[in-house]
Formats: sequence, structure tokens, C-alpha cells
Amino acid sequence: MQERNFDGMQVLFVEDDAIVRKGAKQALELAGLSVIPCATAEEALAHLSPEFPGILISDVKLPGIDGLELLRIAVAQDPSLPVILVTGHGDVSMAVGAMRQGAYDFIEKPFSADLLVEVSYRALDKRRLVLENIDLRRQLENREGIEARIVGRSNAIAKVRQVVLNLATKSADIMILGETGTGKELIARCLHDFSERRNHHFVAINCGALPESIFESELFGHEEGAFTGANRQRIGKIEYASGGTLFLDEIESMPLSLQVKLLRVLQERQVERLGSNQVIPIDLRVIAATKDDLRILAEQNKFRADLYYRLNVASLTLPALRERREDIPLLFEFFVLQGALRYGQAAPLIGIELLRALMAQRWPGNVRELRNIADRFVLGLLDDMLMPSGIRREGSLAEQVDAFEKSIIEDGLRRLEGNVVAAAESLNIPRKTLYDKLKKFEIAAEKFRAQTHEGSDKPGR
Repeated sequence: MQERNFDGMQVLFVEDDAIVRKGAKQALELAGLSVIPCATAEEALAHLSPEFPGILISDVKLPGIDGLELLRIAVAQDPSLPVILVTGHGDVSMAVGAMRQGAYDFIEKPFSADLLVEVSYRALDKRRLVLENIDLRRQLENREGIEARIVGRSNAIAKVRQVVLNLATKSADIMILGETGTGKELIARCLHDFSERRNHHFVAINCGALPESIFESELFGHEEGAFTGANRQRIGKIEYASGGTLFLDEIESMPLSLQVKLLRVLQERQVERLGSNQVIPIDLRVIAATKDDLRILAEQNKFRADLYYRLNVASLTLPALRERREDIPLLFEFFVLQGALRYGQAAPLIGIELLRALMAQRWPGNVRELRNIADRFVLGLLDDMLMPSGIRREGSLAEQVDAFEKSIIEDGLRRLEGNVVAAAESLNIPRKTLYDKLKKFEIAAEKFRAQTHEGSDKPGR
């Protein structure tokens, strides 16, 4: 029988027969478990509390409060607490009824030590997962400031938060680079919300979604009668954003004919509505976002080089989700909590198998795709394999296993600030094995040591 690590967890074992109680305690302790033996339910209740770090195993027949009443009290106090009942021969039907009332499992007397340990292992696995989810949710709820907005523990995302806070206080225009779904608009909003412009408008324009025929009017505004259908004056997005922030998403999609007009606005910080000769001063910060390399597009005459250099005063590159897999559990839990609130549902428990499956994906849609999967999970739309039906694992089994193993090692090094010896002990593998895996996966332990706080316009990846 394999011994597992349940450090900090306990088995609360209730049995009035001293011999049975002692034998069960020895069997569980030999299996590496911490045991609290109790002779009565009243004694056991003194140890129970919400989020008790363990499980409850109780004989049904007890003096005073019996096992069924103890089950009722324990489950009322904490519905997620695994309670295992020990029944005598012929009480199986009663035990099945107790499971309908919230019991996790039952064991029939006489039972073997192996059966007791195996049932305890399964219950402790479930309990540990519940407590980890509670702790994760508490961490998310207790986050403040930028950590509540830009979620993740990885070095890459920590550097993004650092750069955002640094650039938010500056007046320079900013270019945000990143694949589709990496959260460019979220970063733009954070740059606005943590700046002195936070009390003014944040105006977002998707340059790829506006038809060219109305783009100029939307951006610059127009006077009444400026063109057919202009029945009244319209304030353009640029003018409306004055005092605040103008966010131009998918800037690479902006028509070339309009790029020169935008360049003039950026250089002179003034705008003219269509059909007007009046120059209107504006005070705004421009944040542009793109998934393409604008320098290459400029060399191909598909984007104005002068506009590229004007926008690229400061730049911020967002990592793809596959480059920060260790953030997936925290992000997924964050999106599940948001989805549960949005749909008025109870947040479901997230199993370890689902997390493993999620961490094995390539995530071409990045964080946006993960958020959609979290919504489907909240709505109960995942298939029996705990996998989104529209998602398929990419790469061979060996490649998926390697990717998951690498993420676990990196997470261990991050928690232990790059201490390889401590990480080997935490992962329960020989030190030489860990060094071999660091070499295999090209992981540099040094990068997980105490982060520097030097400012930079471009986060490390």
C-alpha cells in the first residue's frame, strides 16, 4: 500500500471500544496519518469546526450522541466534511440511508486495516482539494489593488504588474503587444485606472470592427450637415476621451488613409470635427494594442512607419498563457468565481484532473479562451472527461506529460525562490533527478530567486 503525504491533516476517529480504537489508531499512524482518537461523539465535537483540516470516522453505535446524530451535526456545520460511518453487520441499509444524508462512505465491521487506510486516503484527498479551493478563493478575495485585476503568480505576470504601475504614472503613449486573448484591454484599463486620469473617460475603439465609411466620423466627430445623414453634431471618440485615455485596439487594422490623420492628432494634440474649421485642443493618453509586429508591417508599407514610432514611446509585451502555465489554476478559479456570480450559480469544486487537463492545453485563445471554459464549467457544460468538448489535447502524450511536469517544477522553484535543494525535498525526488530535469526542460533556477525591482518598458518573457 502506497503511503501518501497528508501533512497537517488529521483523522478524527470515534469508537467507544478501546481495543478497536487503539488498533485503528495504530493502523492509520503506520500509514503516515495523524489520528485524534475519541471515545464519544461529545469528545469529537470539541475538535470539529468549519474547515477542520481532516476527516471524521465514527462508529454508528455510541453512548450518548450516536454516530448518525454526530453525522447530522458535523454536516450541518460543514457540508464538505467527509464523514465515514462504521457499521455493524446487517446495518448496510441504514448506512446507505446515512450517505443520502451526507455521509461520504461507510465501513462494515469487522474491517481490515488496509480497507480503513484506503477509505481514509480517498476521503483525505477529497478534503485536501476542498481546503485548497477554500484557501485559493480566500487569496483571490483578499487580493487588493493591481493583484486583484491582473491575476497570476508567475514571474512574467509579476513583471507585467510592475511595469503597469511604473507606466501608469507617466504621460507617454504606450503600445501593448500580445497574442489574441492575452488581456490587452485589461492592461489598458489598468494603466488608466492606476493613473491620475482615472476620474476621466476611458474610451476603447476596436479598429478592426468599425467600417471604414464611418471610422473617421467615429474618431474625429462631425458637425451637423457635414455629409449626407449628418443630422446633428457628433462628438468624436478622441474629443470625448480628452482628459482621460483613448485605447485603440487592433491598431494594425486602421485604414492607411486615417493613420496620417491620427498621427497629426497625436503630434499636435488637437482635433477638428468633420465639416468644421475649429481646432479643439485635447489632453489624452493614447494606448494602442496589436497582435502583429508593426515594425514589419511598416517595412511592408502596410502600416505607417511614422505612426508606429509615434505610438511606440513605451511598450509592454504580454506573455501567452502557454508561457505561464503555473498561473492557470489561479486564473481558472478566478474566472469560475466570476462566472458563478454572473450566472447566479454556486461555484463548483475544481478537481485536480480538470486542472491537469487545462494545464496540458496549448491555449491558442489564451486567457480569453480559459475564461470561456470556466463559464462552461460553471454552467455544467463540460463533458464526462472533464475536458471542453471543443478542445483537443495537442502534441503526443509524452509532450503533454513533459509540459505538465515542467510547470510543476517551475511552480515549486517559484514557491521556494529558486532553492533547488528545498524544491527537491518538496517534490519528493532525489536532488540529482531534479538537476537532470532542470537540464532537460532548460529551466534556470536562478530566475526564480528574489525578483529585482528595476523598472523596464518591456517585461521579461
